[in-house]
Amino acid sequence: NSSDLSPSSFILASIPGLEAAHFWMAILLCSAYILAVTGNCAVLFIVKTEPSLHAPMYFFLCMLAAIDLALSTSTVPRILSFYWFNTREISFGACLVQMFLIHTLSAIESTVLLAMAVDRYVAICHPLRHAAILTNAATVKIGLVAMARGVLFFLPLPLLLLHLPFCSSRVLSHSFCLHQDVMNLACANTTPSVVYGLTAILLVMGLDAILICFSYVLILKAVLRLASWKERLKVFSTCIAHICVVLAFYVPLIGLSVVHRFGKDLAPLVHITTGNIYILVPAVLNPIIYGVRTKEIQRRILHLI
Repeated sequence: NSSDLSPSSFILASIPGLEAAHFWMAILLCSAYILAVTGNCAVLFIVKTEPSLHAPMYFFLCMLAAIDLALSTSTVPRILSFYWFNTREISFGACLVQMFLIHTLSAIESTVLLAMAVDRYVAICHPLRHAAILTNAATVKIGLVAMARGVLFFLPLPLLLLHLPFCSSRVLSHSFCLHQDVMNLACANTTPSVVYGLTAILLVMGLDAILICFSYVLILKAVLRLASWKERLKVFSTCIAHICVVLAFYVPLIGLSVVHRFGKDLAPLVHITTGNIYILVPAVLNPIIYGVRTKEIQRRILHLI
């Protein structure tokens, strides 16, 4: 009587006592979503229409823009529907699909960030070989590998939850579906899901973070060999945009993981805010960061205006 092998739906989290403020919270989320869609679509359009930007660095930037569009679009409209129309229920199947998209797209973005770090390493440490190593064809292959890696590692997550019995409580702690959040509602042994989920995250996001840091250690060594501080700053400044984008992705990811692991007693506002930051902050900041730091994109934006 207390469990169901396939619950018809889950209940999205709300903030107790702040139900009346949902309309204004949705306005803020909608504004951020519009900014994210506008910025990332602008990046895609500029790179597509400007032949001088048809290079691996900008192709990786287009991949990031497409991932951010897909990730925010798979979650924000549903959140806005909840805040504006109080549709708190999400079907079991839709929840699993949303969960798969969030984790898979995050894994793909992590892989693309690693590829961008390698691109910066080759461009700075082996500039004469850069054009031969990172060709347009190689960039496309890296994108396909990133997609396959994300799908293969995170497809088992919803499959592991598919046949678990769930307790009568179906209330999530976020306004969207995450693997750990859904798994915590199960009334059975979730050790396989816990072990596999942790392993997948460590082998994808964890390994990527380590390799990105290693790439920048090598870049820093190469920069310090330069004769003057002016040359060092000039060369390393080409990495600033990528470093900011890496931080915009990994800091919310780590924050969300910490809240899930150690924040069971925290207020619902903390869980919901942390989740929304994880979904929207990279999508909003990435086009702004590259728009500010990349002169070619700046010139093209000014030309369009």
